[in-house]
Amino acid sequence: QVQLVESGGGLVQAGGSLRLSCAASGRTIRNYAMAWFRQAPGKEREFVVHMAWGGANTDYADSVKGRFTISRDNTKNTMYLQMNSLKPEDTAVYYCAATPAILNRVYGDFRRYDYWGQGTQVTVSS
Repeated sequence: QVQLVESGGGLVQAGGSLRLSCAASGRTIRNYAMAWFRQAPGKEREFVVHMAWGGANTDYADSVKGRFTISRDNTKNTMYLQMNSLKPEDTAVYYCAATPAILNRVYGDFRRYDYWGQGTQVTVSS
């Protein structure tokens, strides 16, 4: 079992940047597919980005492509989400998620992930 803790959220002006961290414990994230999701008030949980088991492949939601970058440091057992050119519509609670499964085309389905962090709030002001 893996435990996930997000950090790095905050308040930023439109056009600004934030870097979120997801620190894992219990198991090495090298053996997990990892992802970031977000949820705004009154909306469903939304897929942001996925990094496949092994870290070789990544998949981004169209809404963040070119602005967000996922990465992970296996030595620190931590995943990151670099968010640039932030927009007010990026405002949400951001969650990291993990699963030992190989997801292929279902990586965007939050129900496929077994482990979740508690979330970190990102607020982008206009």
